[in-house]
Amino acid sequence: MKMDEFIPKLFEAAKEAGFGVAEAYVLEDESFKVVAMNGEITQYSSHQTRGLGLRAVLDGRMGYAATEAFDDAAIAQLIRGAKDSATYCEDESEQFIYDGREPVLQLSLTGEDARAEDKIAFALDMERIAKAYDPRIAQVGYDTVVTGKVKVRIINTHGMDKQYEQSVCGAYLQPIAREDALTSTGMEIRFTRDFSALDATALAQAAARQAVEMLGATPVPSGSYRVAIQNLAMTDLLETFSPAFSAENAQKALSLLRGKEGETVAAPCVTIIDDALRADAFGSRPFDAEGVPSRRNAVVEQGVFKTFLHNLKTAKKDGVQSTGNASKGGYAGSVRVSPTNFYLEAGEKSLDELLADIGEGLLITEVEGLHAGANAVSGDFSLLSKGFVVEGGKKGRAVEQITIAGNFFEMLKGVQAVGSDLRFPSGGFGAPTVDVGVLSVAGTEEKA
Repeated sequence: MKMDEFIPKLFEAAKEAGFGVAEAYVLEDESFKVVAMNGEITQYSSHQTRGLGLRAVLDGRMGYAATEAFDDAAIAQLIRGAKDSATYCEDESEQFIYDGREPVLQLSLTGEDARAEDKIAFALDMERIAKAYDPRIAQVGYDTVVTGKVKVRIINTHGMDKQYEQSVCGAYLQPIAREDALTSTGMEIRFTRDFSALDATALAQAAARQAVEMLGATPVPSGSYRVAIQNLAMTDLLETFSPAFSAENAQKALSLLRGKEGETVAAPCVTIIDDALRADAFGSRPFDAEGVPSRRNAVVEQGVFKTFLHNLKTAKKDGVQSTGNASKGGYAGSVRVSPTNFYLEAGEKSLDELLADIGEGLLITEVEGLHAGANAVSGDFSLLSKGFVVEGGKKGRAVEQITIAGNFFEMLKGVQAVGSDLRFPSGGFGAPTVDVGVLSVAGTEEKA
């Protein structure tokens, strides 16, 4: 059955079953992935899925059901599933299905893809170029090219019918360098809308250079160090602690920022933005998973905490407007709160200028163990890290087997400067390099 025939029949069945209002969330997803190793393709996959999630309100409770089939039997199954879900729902808070009356901006979120054979050749080229960069590059792992396209449509019985389409292309690789008994790795990643904007040579050489630079890395003595966290590592930290900015978590007492709107929570040079309308990042969309128009939200502005991220339900509880941050984990998911393009706004200083300001300290380029070593509720972190010594204001020798520790929220207050090198590595989270002030570092013997 065609979708434009299926949905009216579904809504009619929902009305007959006693639902007051109903919504269909339709998601079409195309994905491609190829992985190369040792001059051969070791993984190749191409998938297409189309699914529909039904949300419908019955006696004030929200029911959910989902399907990938589009026939009369599927309609009956959706109605039964939504009715059972609503009947046993324990959430007694007010439920919302947005009327969709506000206009949304038209965003250009698609680009040109490439033929499968061109993407395969690109993956093989990255491996070849990385190995040719330096004889010490012994192997290339995770040599991957991915592309994808998503179409989202939301239709409801209030009369809303909105849709958008977005696409993305990306590539990443992890070369391994070996010299005598020493081993090290590098990593580079790039995502874009147009496949033609990806540069196999630039990607491969950047990753290989990182691997070679890290050869011979050793720890530093334990102690307190002035630290800059480079953009990709800072992005990982920001993503890890982003749940603290969700109103959903705050209302569950799972955020230390609860009740701190209007208070200073970071240094004056820190501004954190959530902007679903930003074209050069990959969490962009014209409206959220409830159909609410997207917008730019200053979450922290010059150190002052301005707003949590909201969907309709959390906004109602707090007596504010939705920030357009309703999300769904696929067509079958329930409505939650999530960031879109969530980033630390860039400053004016280059990496070299930040290092010059630090003088003596550390540049952290990679953090590991975020799932086990970081607590998004308390803000505490203790993370295995890699990077470089900063000596005389310049990047020095490579460092590994150290652990940086602190509290994310206290770290934001201690930020000294924010760099100009903002990057969105692969999705909706981004950050520049940040001079975070002094952190505790565990390495070898105590620093004198």
